[in-house]
Amino acid sequence: MKKVFIVYLVFIFLLVGCSSSRQQDVNIESNREQKNDQLEVIADNLNVPWSITKLDDTFYLTERPGTIVKVEDGIVERQSVELAKKVSTTSEDGVLGFVLAPDFKDSGLAYGYYTYEDNGGMLNRVVTLQLEGNIWKEERVLLDKIPGNSWHNGGRLKIGPDEKLYVTTGDAYENSISQDPASLAGKILRMNLDGTIPTDNPYPDSYVYSYGHRNPQGLTWLPDRTLYASEHGNSSHDEINKIEAGLNYGWPVIEGDEKQEGMVPPLFHSGHDATWAPSGMEYHDGKLYVAALRGTAVLEFNLETGEYQKVISELGRIRDVYIEDNYLYFISNNRDGRGEPVENDDKLYSILLSEFD
Repeated sequence: MKKVFIVYLVFIFLLVGCSSSRQQDVNIESNREQKNDQLEVIADNLNVPWSITKLDDTFYLTERPGTIVKVEDGIVERQSVELAKKVSTTSEDGVLGFVLAPDFKDSGLAYGYYTYEDNGGMLNRVVTLQLEGNIWKEERVLLDKIPGNSWHNGGRLKIGPDEKLYVTTGDAYENSISQDPASLAGKILRMNLDGTIPTDNPYPDSYVYSYGHRNPQGLTWLPDRTLYASEHGNSSHDEINKIEAGLNYGWPVIEGDEKQEGMVPPLFHSGHDATWAPSGMEYHDGKLYVAALRGTAVLEFNLETGEYQKVISELGRIRDVYIEDNYLYFISNNRDGRGEPVENDDKLYSILLSEFD
């Protein structure tokens, strides 16, 4: 009788275990539906989106495999990108940063950042892209041979309030070059919109604006022109930094709360036991909003109190954010090989910022 009872218990255990496993798979999707009712999906079925830019009511989203998605009046159009080099899309590389030129309505010009293979290695370049019909064509190389790798390519492009183009670059998985002022890797770079070096850059005849970065992927400015950047740490100690021209932000010498003369510690960091993998970021009303990949959230950092919280969660990996007219827009990135995509991922979402008050 005992043997029968034991067999019965094992059967029940296996049945519950299998049922629990199936239920867990179902819950991945159902949990994502339990969100703020005010969330709106603007576009879905995106293919590893990386960057958001917007002009009037039209969005342009880069997709790492080498396309740009135009979203206008609910219509999603996938536009091809013709580049001089073949795009590399192994892990974290591909078509990354993208920003429209200030005169885009007249010129059809934009700026892009992409990874390509060269003699068995990888490099990144900054180019201008010309829109012709529904095709983006590489027009001119502004900066080339930025060290690249399957990981740590940086890639964010932003035009600052000074009308200069800012570029984040990763350490290309070779951390020592972040401290090398002569290398373009592990830096925040600054250039004129024609690709020339600004005369007021901190180092003569150099694109380098700040250095000692590991893998910065977000940039934003306050109304007073203070620059902030987000940065991936080494498995933990992800950072939010206040950026000043010519300063050294420490990687790989210091991280977290460590200090060393001549190096700037982060304003915020994720600590020893946590990781955010922060990417795109924006500023609004005293707070920084940061996309978090491994943190699977949009994080809100209060610059006055020094506190932070999750304001969006349970949608998986978040790659970029964009703020306009009191709306927060953000893209999920669950199809990048590291997430758990559900039906119709990835997506472009919007929500009123007042929903977080």
